[in-house]
Amino acid sequence: MELYEHTTIGQFGMKVLHVYAGNLFGGIETLLVTLAKEQSLCTQMEHHFALCFEGRLANELRSLDARVYQLGQVRISHPWTVWRARLELQQLLRQERFDVVICHSCWPQAIFGSVVRINHLPLVFWCHDVPSGRHPLERWAKLVSPHLVIANSLYTQAAVPKLYPRVNSSSLYLPVAYANIGNDSSIRHAVRAELNTPDDAIVIIQASRLERCKGQKVLFSALAQLRDLSGWKCWIAGGVQRPHEAEYLQELEVQAQQLGIADRVLFLGQRNDVPRLLTAADIHCQPNTGAETFGIAFVEALYAGLPVVTTAIGGAVEIVNDSCGRLVAPNDINALSDVLSFLILNPSERAILATGGKPRAEYLCNPVQQLTHLYNLLFKMVKTVEFCKS
Repeated sequence: MELYEHTTIGQFGMKVLHVYAGNLFGGIETLLVTLAKEQSLCTQMEHHFALCFEGRLANELRSLDARVYQLGQVRISHPWTVWRARLELQQLLRQERFDVVICHSCWPQAIFGSVVRINHLPLVFWCHDVPSGRHPLERWAKLVSPHLVIANSLYTQAAVPKLYPRVNSSSLYLPVAYANIGNDSSIRHAVRAELNTPDDAIVIIQASRLERCKGQKVLFSALAQLRDLSGWKCWIAGGVQRPHEAEYLQELEVQAQQLGIADRVLFLGQRNDVPRLLTAADIHCQPNTGAETFGIAFVEALYAGLPVVTTAIGGAVEIVNDSCGRLVAPNDINALSDVLSFLILNPSERAILATGGKPRAEYLCNPVQQLTHLYNLLFKMVKTVEFCKS
């Protein structure tokens, strides 16, 4: 993987349409918001967004003055909604002259990929999950081959041939911007006052979606071994977006009670001020039980100067090293507890890892660097498609 391509190939302006569902908010949504927010960093690309659902993503994009097109709510179990949304995209592609269309994940690729190809436009599949090639949605997506696959990590890219064995792919770490939100000490004090957390407490934060694979239960089990260690608090940032997440949240609340740590755990719900929370915390811990394909949350924590503790699986291995955090084996509660205990008790070690965090995040995810790389990938692909047509 080439992390650095500092010069663009020519000055070809590119109008890019990103197609996605838009009904949840997580890593892909954060990427799309970043593309809109950092538009000025690579002016050769003009980003537009076609979504199927209203919600937080659409609202945040519009607040950034991004062009958002609504294709209509789609339920695969209701075929007429698929047909209607395809017609909306067809009309959009006829009205607007896009140079390339990017489908983010298998759902939009399966539903809309054929419309893009019928209109003879370059089609990119941005792979955010590790495909098996066997899921019904993946089998549907396989029916339409893109011209290029972009994978969010080397880990993800290794599985791309299970979907598209004959399509060129490239890995591209997601652009993640440093959140320059002001004076760290004043923010730290204000956030802790809001959350009734003492200034001298060592705060362990997990900012992620409420999904079992994110490892909140493992974190609680490790913290239970530190009940007798004074001075730490745990913040869980992430709210319920789907029914099964509500059930999981209840399980976590019960677990915290049973383990005797409920008075030291704060469930913060869905937040749109994660950079403030990270600035006010001391350690970021997300002990995944399932592999992250990338992990924007890790990069955001590194930018905030937090040591990152996570599991040595998936894309996390490509982000976290000894300069900025610690990796533990999956489901190894004792090892996780030992690492957290060591970092809680050793502020000098936290400071050393904090010093390495921002340079590591910049090296991997600097927005100018990564947006330039994205432009170059798309430019080469578009020119190749044009050459094949001629």
